[in-house]
Parts: sequence; C-alpha cells; structure tokens
Amino acid sequence: MSSLVTDTRVVFSRELRPVLRSPFSIVFSMVQPLFFLALFAPLLPEGSSLQWFVPGIIVMSCLFGSSMTGSNLLYEIQTGSHERMLVTPLRRPALLIGRALKEIVPMIAQAAVIVLACLPFGFRLHLTGAVLGLLILAGFCVGLGALSYTLALASKNQEWLFWTVQQTLLFPLLLLAGVLLPIDNGPGWLRLLSQINPMTYVVNAERALFDGDIWSRTTVYGLIAAAGVGLLGLFVGVRAMQRSD
Repeated sequence: MSSLVTDTRVVFSRELRPVLRSPFSIVFSMVQPLFFLALFAPLLPEGSSLQWFVPGIIVMSCLFGSSMTGSNLLYEIQTGSHERMLVTPLRRPALLIGRALKEIVPMIAQAAVIVLACLPFGFRLHLTGAVLGLLILAGFCVGLGALSYTLALASKNQEWLFWTVQQTLLFPLLLLAGVLLPIDNGPGWLRLLSQINPMTYVVNAERALFDGDIWSRTTVYGLIAAAGVGLLGLFVGVRAMQRSD
C-alpha cells in the first residue's frame, strides 16, 4: 500500500507540473462556462439568480475540464510516451489514480476564479458550505477524470472516437442536470432522465451548500452521487490501465 501511495504521488506530481508551468488549459476549459454565465444569468429572475446559477457553472467547469483531460493521455499513447510509462516500476493503478487526482487542482482554481468574478455582482459566499461543496466536487472530478482516461485507453489511436463520445455525452449530462435552466416544470420523461443522472444530485448539492444549507437531504444525495461516480470511475479506470498494452 505504501508503494502504491508513493507511486501515485509521483504520477500526481508528474501530471500537475505542466499545469502549473502553463495554466492555459485551466483558462481554456473555463471559456465556455464563463460565456454561459454571462449570457444566461441575466435571463433568470432577479433576486437570488446568481446563488442558483453560479454553483451550476462551477460544476459545468468541472465537467468540461475533467471530461477533456483524457486527450492528454491519448496524445501520450500516440507518441509512445504512455508505452514507456508502462514499463517503468510504477504500479499501473497509480498511473490512473495519480492522473485522476490531479483533476482536483484545476477544479479548485476554476471555482475560485468564478466565485471571485461573481462577488462584485451580488453573489454571497458561505465559506463553510463552499468548502464542503468543493470536497464533494473533488470526488466527482476524480471519477470524471478517470472515466475520461478510460475512454482514451479504449480509443487508442482513434482520436475521433474519443471526441465523438465525449461531445455526445457532454451536453445531455449538462442539460439534464438543470445547470442552465430548471427542469422541474418539464415533461415527465425529461424529469425521469434528470433523476437518473448523477450530476443532477451533485448540482443540487452544490447549490444548497454554496447557499449555506449544509445539513440537508440534498447535500447527502449529492455526496452519495459524487462518491459513486468517483468509485466507479476509479474502478473502471484501474481495470483499463491494468489491461493496457
């Protein structure tokens, strides 16, 4: 176990170093969420619209960044760098876990930028709830990142396959979670799809926590959903990495 932890730390540091040297990827994955924030927020009813909208945008930023991160591994596969990593003494589960854990750092940076940008416009920050919300979102990010790496391993040299699957799933998950518009008054089939989307519960939990509502059933559901996505992503990703050649 100590060897796995050490190897995971090595991979985590290796993956995080390029992000710290050139944080362009963090900024790039925030462009669309910030545009959505600027264009959709004014359309919502006045009052607490930012309290409702901003947490969803933070989850959107997490979704965009984590779902695209597999493209880095895809590039390494195509250039042979991943093959060289496989023959090192590093444990294969650490190759996946370290990469997935790296997703937490960009998520925190993006959330901080979005919150700071919204504070002058009336967004109220409840620090304790926000910290708990980021902890829940961290588990969600790890799971999404692991699934993105799994998709990269399955795609291998077929880059078009990675982006086709990623783009096909991205916006349905986003819209069904009610990030941009509430779907409480939507048709029954739409509400049903929303209820089986784990991201819905994460978004609702973030809204409750960022509004200071810590001890609620919504928060518990969000924690369960994020933990489920995190564990599922790591399980599938580790198995895919162990079978990688």
